[in-house]
Parts: sequence; C-alpha cells; structure tokens
Amino acid sequence: MSSFLDPEHLVNTFGLIGLVVILFAECGLLVGFFLPGDSLLFTAGLLVAGGVFTVPLWVLLVALPLAAIAGNLVGYWIGRRLGPAVFSRPDSRLFKAEYVHKSQAFFDRNGSRTILLARFVPIIRTFATVMAGASLMDFRRYAVWSVIGGVLWAGGVTLLGYWLGQVTVVREHVELFILGIVALSLVPVVIEVVRNRRAGSAA
Repeated sequence: MSSFLDPEHLVNTFGLIGLVVILFAECGLLVGFFLPGDSLLFTAGLLVAGGVFTVPLWVLLVALPLAAIAGNLVGYWIGRRLGPAVFSRPDSRLFKAEYVHKSQAFFDRNGSRTILLARFVPIIRTFATVMAGASLMDFRRYAVWSVIGGVLWAGGVTLLGYWLGQVTVVREHVELFILGIVALSLVPVVIEVVRNRRAGSAA
C-alpha cells in the first residue's frame, strides 16, 4: 500500500494514462480522496526535467489540468444527482434538513472561492466538488472556477516540479524532495484537524 501511494512509483509504473486516471479519481470520485494529487503532479514535473519520465512537458500541461477539470465536473454531477436524495432522508444524527440549507447558503456566499482554494487542499478538494453539486451551486459559476482552479493547480504544481527538477541539488536528491512535498501537502489537513479539535474543546 505504501508503494501504491508513492508518487515516483505511480509515475514510473502507470505512466501518463495512469496519472490522468488517478487525478480524475481524486478530483471527482469520493473513493479517490486518499490519492496523492499534489505530490503526483510535482513528481511528474520533476521526473520529466530529469529525463526519467519521457513525456513532453506540454502534454502534461494539457492532459493533467483536463483530467482535474473533468473529475470536478463529474464530482459535481454525482453530488447534484445523489446529494438531495441523501439529505432528504428523515432527520438523524448525521443527516438533518438544516445541513442542506446551511450548505446551500455557504456555497451561495463562498462557492467560487471555495472551489478555487479547495484545489490546493488534499481531501477537501475531493469532497468540496461533490458538496457543491449537492448544494445546487450554479453550474456555470462552478464550471468557470473549476477550470481556473484546475489549470492553476495541475499546471502550476507540475511546472514547479519541472523547474525545480533542473536545479542540481534537487535533481541529485529527488527522493528527499518528493518526501518533502508529500509532507507539505498534508500540512493543511493537519492544521484543519487541530483547529477542529480546539474548536470542539472550546465548545
């Protein structure tokens, strides 16, 4: 399982098609929330710069954002189709009608910003897209910000890996830098968990 989540192993084993499928799954399918999108993009760019991954950079900069955007659109559709049916159940500890209204109000106020920023936060980017659909966020607004976020995130992180891959010290210590990127990608999740625990303790 650890090798399956290792970005370098994924890139070398599954190639471009594998990257596209993994990125699509992480951005659009709830079962893909655990996949290492950030480190995967960075590693792909890094390995292209080092000549290890023999795919033209421009191909990555087209294919990976498209996969991220397509995943978000599918995630929105899943949320739109299944969300209302789930939340229309009788109130329980997990599902309450008020949650639907709060979610809709949130996306009405902050939907654009949320969809854009969620791209850069592991796990959150998977669930935000489904919740946007379940909350009936305006599709045109959602699609526009999904495209912007997909290009900035998938293209930007890949380019960052490519540029750093041309630096000698990075190229000679690829494994260490990959581990560093993985650790950095988990920082927002850790911060959010700590913040929620503190809020719960205060309450």
